[in-house]
Amino acid sequence: MEPRFNLFDSPTAAKIAKRFYSTSLVLEESTLPKALQELVELRVGQINGCGFCVDAHAKEAAAAGETALRLNLVATWRHSTVFTEAERAALALAEEGTRLGDHGVSDETWAEVRKHYDDDQVGALVCLVSLINAATRMNVIVHNPGGSYEPGMFAGTSN
Repeated sequence: MEPRFNLFDSPTAAKIAKRFYSTSLVLEESTLPKALQELVELRVGQINGCGFCVDAHAKEAAAAGETALRLNLVATWRHSTVFTEAERAALALAEEGTRLGDHGVSDETWAEVRKHYDDDQVGALVCLVSLINAATRMNVIVHNPGGSYEPGMFAGTSN
């Protein structure tokens, strides 16, 4: 699949992409663990079929200390023993928040999230799922391919 368009070729899209990235930096200030953030973003990228996001977040998760086993099993987390209850709650929120048209976020999933995370972390999770869904959609629309991402490559692009 060939890329359709580079968003940075559009002055308007480039400004939005940079601000989008800057917005995501706020999540790094939260107490939500970086590795968990990457797992959530990886799972959303998988669901939405975003090669770029899967590439980026698998590599960032590895850089944040995730093991190859856990990275390989995130797509099948429901049928794996390597994720904690708290991580399972976050991954369920990621899936249900991504597939809103199916049934939305269930009360059961919401209760599990609230059981494991404080108010700030819940807010961070909701924003994280929302932001990565927007990012995956932008990348899929323009056919931004995976395979060339290097951890930290967007550092310094915020404005």
